[in-house]
Amino acid sequence: MKNKVLIVYTGGTIGMVQDENGSLKPFPMDHIYDLVPELKKCTYTIDTCQMDNIIDSSNMTPTCWIELAEIIERQYDNYDGFVILHGTDTMAYTASALSFMFKNLSKPIILTGSQLPMGVLRSDGRENIICALELASCREAYIPEVCLFFENHLYRGNRSTKVSAENFDAFCSFNYPSLAKAAIKLSFKPHLFLPKPVKPLEVRKSFDRNITVLKLFPGITPTVVEAILHTPDLHGVIIETFGSGNAPTEPWFINAIADAIKRGIVVLNVTQCKAGAVIMGQYEASCELSRIGVIGGNDITLEAAVTKMMYILGTYPNDLDHVRQSLQYSLRGEITTTLNDSCNI
Repeated sequence: MKNKVLIVYTGGTIGMVQDENGSLKPFPMDHIYDLVPELKKCTYTIDTCQMDNIIDSSNMTPTCWIELAEIIERQYDNYDGFVILHGTDTMAYTASALSFMFKNLSKPIILTGSQLPMGVLRSDGRENIICALELASCREAYIPEVCLFFENHLYRGNRSTKVSAENFDAFCSFNYPSLAKAAIKLSFKPHLFLPKPVKPLEVRKSFDRNITVLKLFPGITPTVVEAILHTPDLHGVIIETFGSGNAPTEPWFINAIADAIKRGIVVLNVTQCKAGAVIMGQYEASCELSRIGVIGGNDITLEAAVTKMMYILGTYPNDLDHVRQSLQYSLRGEITTTLNDSCNI
């Protein structure tokens, strides 16, 4: 019996072709074999669908994530794997969000896209679609997690970040190795996969959007910090700090963060560096943050930090202790911890 893969189109460069006037327009995905005739040689069945309103990925929202999750949830038992075609700008955010939404996932969900439209001669989209489908349908190495495929590499979705707006190798996973590579052969690293769950799938669909990101820079003023921390209905703040989690030690800054925490705002510390981790207390410049109750984000990406905080605050809106605790643990492999420091919520 052939494996079956469902392609879900959300919008973005990969689904665009040029019309007779040279303008880019979305291509109907039910004609995928016309766009990528090589797929006629595949040994699995491909079906397609799309979101109700296809969008540029810059317009991606938690509402869109929920719609995507519901499409897959409805079709979960009918397919062996799923490929989501997505614009590159927010692909890492969507991959991270979906990873948290799908608890006990036992089938591959692979996001991919392209830097050049499919209708352009040198488009990278054709190879990305073919490889993502091959990986999603592969019986030899079933990958039970949300992934992102780009330019020959399969990454854990919540470990990925976009690093280039002009090169074909647009994504990277700095703090976790790739899960597979597409070369002459598909090569897998199953020891890096999340363990296949034994419990049935659960799809969580609650997000709290009342969070913000405070990016530090030399010379940031009390007025700016206070304005951000007093945003109405604010529930969570992600501070992008320097190096391994360092921040200004001036009393005005520490007092402003401490006051936010006392008001019930959850504060998570992530590094501005693409590689490496927050190590609270390693330097004096982070000791005060630790003392007042700022949570260390370890080696989490910004994309995963944003979606994880939205997810946890939305799932446990009335239990701040549980929220703070959950931010310190690995839920879907998004931070580096020992097995005993992981939890599944």
